[in-house]
Amino acid sequence: MFGICNLAIIPLRFEPSDRSEIVSQVLFGEHFEIIERHHQWAKIKLQFDQYEGWVDSKQYQLLTEQNFKLLSDESIILNADLIEYITGPNNLLIPIPLGASLSFLNHNEINTDLFSFEGTKTSGIKSKESLIKTAYMYLNAPYLWGGKTPFGIDCSGFTQMVYKLNGYKLKRDASQQALQGEALSFIEESETGDLAFFDNEEGKIIHVGIIMADNYIIHASGKVRIDRLDHLGIYNTETQKHTHKLRVIKKII
Repeated sequence: MFGICNLAIIPLRFEPSDRSEIVSQVLFGEHFEIIERHHQWAKIKLQFDQYEGWVDSKQYQLLTEQNFKLLSDESIILNADLIEYITGPNNLLIPIPLGASLSFLNHNEINTDLFSFEGTKTSGIKSKESLIKTAYMYLNAPYLWGGKTPFGIDCSGFTQMVYKLNGYKLKRDASQQALQGEALSFIEESETGDLAFFDNEEGKIIHVGIIMADNYIIHASGKVRIDRLDHLGIYNTETQKHTHKLRVIKKII
């Protein structure tokens, strides 16, 4: 079975329970495979990044396998504004976040509720230089474990969505993203838009941010913020302390 998110944002949970940890979010228009059912819950695998978790079965619309494949083969079209409104059944306005997927609007057999959208769309691969411009759209977004929107986002959700809006695929978690791309030996080799990863005392990757010009980094820690980056890690100029220990820099593009 297959499905598509027809609400603005729904939680993706670790276990089939409203009390379970939110590990990510499913944004409007994202489609997925249903791999398991448990009472009112469905375990899903998102098509974009293969990420798995549980969603409430009342919070999505079923898709045929044919339509799932159709959407999977098409170019991704995304909402490019911080927040926009999509017109739904009975002219009801539904707010959708930056990065919501709009590809299905072109297919009446999927878009049975006759959603329509008149806002700004983006699709295709952009230049590497455009990554920071997109990242600024999330500046000051509050940190939220599992979040993927300007209203709450975690470090890897931030990097994934910035890259997605520019036409590139990143995995969902920082530890997964750290396995992508080409490792660089020194900060001096990095370019604006490269990813810096940080580990804990056990050597586990726990944080990621996007490198900016002149040894700055934009990342989600408390909020999406800009700090200094040096060979030791992230230096917070407000507290005058290093907050994250640098592990590796990766060139994805």
